[in-house]
Amino acid sequence: MDDEKAICEITGIILKKLGYDPVVTSTGEEALMEYKKAVDNGTRFDVVILDLAIPGGMGGQETLDNLKKIDPGVKALVSSGNLSDPAVISYADHGFAGILIKPYNKGDIDNVIKRVIEQK
Repeated sequence: MDDEKAICEITGIILKKLGYDPVVTSTGEEALMEYKKAVDNGTRFDVVILDLAIPGGMGGQETLDNLKKIDPGVKALVSSGNLSDPAVISYADHGFAGILIKPYNKGDIDNVIKRVIEQK
């Protein structure tokens, strides 16, 4: 989930090249809808990537809080370029399983997702 269309497109392409089947959304509400749809269909996302700041909408922290109501075991990565945000500084304390600092690249995404998926 990211409000910047270019980031959504590029991240989606990278995830496909890494062998994942991404669902890309631009708002927290869309992310919740897609996640709930997947859970209702008996599937589960391995990990979700949530941009912290969504102007005029539900940001990553609020989205994660709502995702946890659907699936307490959801694994989420916080995505941000704001290194001073409390959720970036101590992401685990805010319920995130990992972090992607913008700008990130294919290697960053690959490493973090593999590490988070392997966490028990």
